[in-house]
Amino acid sequence: MATSPKRKSDSARRANRMIGSRTLLLLALFGVLSFALLFRQLYVWQITRHDELQDIAVRQQTLRTTVSAERGTIYDRNGRALAISATAENVMLSPREIAQSGADPRFIASSLAEILGVDEESILKRMERTNSQYEFVKKRVEQDEADAVRAFITDNKLKGNCIFLEPTSMRYYPLGSLASNVIGFTNEEGGAYGLEAVYDDELTGESGMVVTAKDNNGTSLLYQYEQYFDARPGSSLHTTLDTTVQYYLEKGLAELESRYGTGKGATGIVMEVKTGAILGMASLPNYDLNEPSAIFNQFLSSSLEGLEGEAMSAELSALRLKQWRNKAINDTYEPGSTFKILTLSMALEEGAVDLNSTFDCAGHITIDGATINCSKREGHGHQSLTVATGNSCNPAFINIGLRVGNEKFYEYMQKFGLTQKTGIDTTGEASGFVNSEIEYSKLALACYAFGQNFNVTPVALIAAQAACINGGYLRTPYIVDQIVDADGNVVSQHDTTPIRQVVSEDTSATVREILEYVVSEGTGKNGKVAGYRVGGKTGTADKVGGNVIVSFVCFAPADDPKVIMLLTLDEPSRDTGTYVSGGNMVAPVASEVMAELLPYLGIEPTYSAEELVGRDATVPNVVGESVEAARKRLKDIGFTSRVVGDADKVTDQTPAGGAIIPNNAEIILYCGEQKSNELCVVPNVIGDSASVANQKLTNAGLIMSISGATNRSSASVRAVSQSEEPGKEVAAGTVVRVQLSDGSVTD
Repeated sequence: MATSPKRKSDSARRANRMIGSRTLLLLALFGVLSFALLFRQLYVWQITRHDELQDIAVRQQTLRTTVSAERGTIYDRNGRALAISATAENVMLSPREIAQSGADPRFIASSLAEILGVDEESILKRMERTNSQYEFVKKRVEQDEADAVRAFITDNKLKGNCIFLEPTSMRYYPLGSLASNVIGFTNEEGGAYGLEAVYDDELTGESGMVVTAKDNNGTSLLYQYEQYFDARPGSSLHTTLDTTVQYYLEKGLAELESRYGTGKGATGIVMEVKTGAILGMASLPNYDLNEPSAIFNQFLSSSLEGLEGEAMSAELSALRLKQWRNKAINDTYEPGSTFKILTLSMALEEGAVDLNSTFDCAGHITIDGATINCSKREGHGHQSLTVATGNSCNPAFINIGLRVGNEKFYEYMQKFGLTQKTGIDTTGEASGFVNSEIEYSKLALACYAFGQNFNVTPVALIAAQAACINGGYLRTPYIVDQIVDADGNVVSQHDTTPIRQVVSEDTSATVREILEYVVSEGTGKNGKVAGYRVGGKTGTADKVGGNVIVSFVCFAPADDPKVIMLLTLDEPSRDTGTYVSGGNMVAPVASEVMAELLPYLGIEPTYSAEELVGRDATVPNVVGESVEAARKRLKDIGFTSRVVGDADKVTDQTPAGGAIIPNNAEIILYCGEQKSNELCVVPNVIGDSASVANQKLTNAGLIMSISGATNRSSASVRAVSQSEEPGKEVAAGTVVRVQLSDGSVTD
């Protein structure tokens, strides 16, 4: 049956409606899905990756230049700068800008190489990176070089940022090599050694930044946008070091090395007895802080002769490490007889000995089948505790150690801090080595009692020695007293609270008394200082291979110590004619150093009647006075006088008024006669007795001043140094200071 037209029309409409509904549904679904995807992406862009994309946008639209923070200053205890940051600039170039500007790369490279002393080819290689906008040419150039670069840019009308400079700072050490092993130096990463490394975070500060708008080529858009974030300077270190003390110490070590050294090195520490503050610390060889890679020591540099290529590079690296080492804290050694101070202290504290104890020495002692000799092979005979210490008698101290016993001896080594690091605030501190045999072996105890068969660092030893004489208190040695921020606020202050009390004040007082005897009458007599009560102990310790380390520790004033000093010399020469020992080699130098240190530190001398003769005095100006009045005035001070000429009044004098010379010297008074301007030749008095040296110098028209308080009339006392070199021509009346030493000392 045929379908009517009306029914066909209804079906078509229904079909169209269905198709339209499906289409709308699909469009709606597609729209919702598209919106969801778009929303998700927008969420990722706006929320999830907001910070990342913002940072990318900022980098694309801005040019950032880092402004280096000024590194904090390092000061000595008196406010003198030891390390400072000076203004400098980094020279940079933009290979992209140079390529776009059409400038001649070869011309730029050759010009910069000439101005900055940089290799031309290395600059050209950097300029080949044409996609780069920042390439360093030279870092930390000083003002004259920076100005020369600016002049080159201006004169050649270089466009944009082909070459540009950014502010930075460079480290400068105004005192060169002074305290170099303590201060350390910086490299590209920051502090490399010493205080510069330990306190790198505090010294570094926070860098600043300049943010400037730029175009799509990376060129700065001046006046569009610029923001400056200030750099914050680092904090400063106020150390306990005293540059004057450090100078005297280093001068003494140089003299010690010059007289007796073989280039193996020497160390010295000067420390406050009652706080642990390090006033001076030195180590040889040292180096110039402003050129740390250059080999500073002539003995070291001689080993580079004839080397080339890899051998040269390897040796150079080894020498640099050697000169950068601070042997006072980085190296250990067998202390020898200076350790007897600790053995004495622990024995007194335990009641194992007292001032009434006596000991017999036959020149050797046998322990568990091993024979140990004394420095005096024929023996010291019967002696008291004080005399045995003054003689540095090994058999006596072995006896003392055995009385203490293994367990207690080891316990005291721990209490004195010798089994661990001291904690001093600088880099590379080594730990001492104590063999476990000390806990049970009689032979080990015997060796330990006189300072052999174990190792300590010099800084750990002096800290323990200070505890023996300061009332018994062990303190942490330290170099930095305060850290002060850029605003002047103290952010850190060292705490000098003692770690522990190891021995009593009574024990400490007895130790001081005995050690003063060691210097006045014993093996330390070459360490005397006129006008001062000095205590101390000598040391000569064996090394593997037959070599030795010689040392001397001393403190003053002996009854109330303010300062203690330890000097060591590694492997002294056996060809100097001087008996190899701490008493003969190190003690005389220590005397010279202490004679300068003590007055400087404000410790007043008290001269005995004998010491007053020959003490330094100022020569009065008597020109124009009558001969009689002039001679009386000089005599009242102690001077003798000799008249040249027959006039009634003094017309000239030698030495001139104001000169400081020994008060028993002869003053020449010219009365009408012309004073000769002829120079005098300094004679060589090394090895002479005091009287012979004085006669030689007097005959040469010079004046002798003596240091080193020993019995000058003794046949064993000889001159070991003189302040003016033999053969040098000097003015008449020049004072030549002669150091005397008693060669009979053995330890």
